Amino acid sequence: MELLVATGNAHKLTELAPLFPGHRLLKPADIGHAGFDVLEDGSTYFENSLKKAMALFRLTGRPSLADDSGLAVRALGGAPGIYSARYGSEEGGPKLESADRNALLLERCSRFEDRACAFVCCLVLVLSEERFFAVQESLEGELLREPRGAGGFGYDPVVYLPSLGRSVAELGPEEKNRLSHRGKASARMAAILASLE
Repeated sequence: MELLVATGNAHKLTELAPLFPGHRLLKPADIGHAGFDVLEDGSTYFENSLKKAMALFRLTGRPSLADDSGLAVRALGGAPGIYSARYGSEEGGPKLESADRNALLLERCSRFEDRACAFVCCLVLVLSEERFFAVQESLEGELLREPRGAGGFGYDPVVYLPSLGRSVAELGPEEKNRLSHRGKASARMAAILASLE
């Protein structure tokens, strides 16, 4: 099946593509909608995902997949959460680069002993106005005191996985796809797609 993914983020598409074998994933720009953008004003990952997927479906009439994901830090009451991509940015201003967001997060959490955190990913697939599927998964870890690793993107270098003794940024692509919040959510969504065919 050909799936439109409601993102302009090349990293996200690169990470999602191998998780949906047998399906072709396209960005809106690939079919002439380079300006596609949706205001993420929901209060949950699910609300944002559904809004993006439904908006893309209504624009194109084609099966549309959207993800909303973020990092929830327990000591910050779940922040940055759904605001992870915009964390530390001024209202309406440019987004901080990942390294700057990570530095800000670590600085704000420097006094906390509780380092528990979790990556969260909600995926929504819209097939029609009345038919959609949603899955949400997580990857629990601990917030590091300083970044580690050169792989991945976003908050990967500051999240440590105690069971593996490595940060998410120190995982290889296949291992990350198997263990990550996005990998687990995608596996569940791919199984749903397989059941529909």
